[in-house]
Amino acid sequence: MKVLIINGSPHEYGTTRRALDEVAKELNESGIETEIVTVGNKSIVGCRACGGCSKTGKCVTNDCVNEIIEKLINADGLIVGSPVYYSSMNGTLKSLLDRVFFGKSCFANKPAAAIAVARRAGTTSTVDAINKYFTINCMPVVSTQYWNMAFGSNAEQVEQDEEGMQTMRILGKNMAWLLKCIECGKNNGINPPDPENHVKTNFVR
Repeated sequence: MKVLIINGSPHEYGTTRRALDEVAKELNESGIETEIVTVGNKSIVGCRACGGCSKTGKCVTNDCVNEIIEKLINADGLIVGSPVYYSSMNGTLKSLLDRVFFGKSCFANKPAAAIAVARRAGTTSTVDAINKYFTINCMPVVSTQYWNMAFGSNAEQVEQDEEGMQTMRILGKNMAWLLKCIECGKNNGINPPDPENHVKTNFVR
């Protein structure tokens, strides 16, 4: 089993990566493979709502987004981490997630979790914004003993956030447990619910 971990920070080994590494360590110790991909230092344009991906399943814009889509299709779970920019995720990560998840249904039933790291505030709203991508795609959201956040201005300060580090470790354990439960269910004939055709209701007639 494998979990794709997306580092939304432009700093490959900054505060966000330190929190993600703590989760990855716990997953690895539980026998789950991980891959960390840093996207915050890449040039990723926003979704243009052209609808091209509905025909091919791939984005028409030629950057790293299609590569991330393929990685997520082949992964069993997803973790997305972001620094806090004005009480939300950074712009590059938002552009990526808008395009990765646009019109997708192939990610359903993959466990996912959002992580936010900040010097002081804005983490709760950032985690909430990222979680929206999961809950609209039938992806179980993995929880822990507190909200998935850590604090510090650099990686060393994040390490000093003992509660934050513990939260990351428990998140890794909980995701590993859930992945194994899902695998056990599949092996015993317990499959996810059949999807229904999406009914869309307009409020303006």
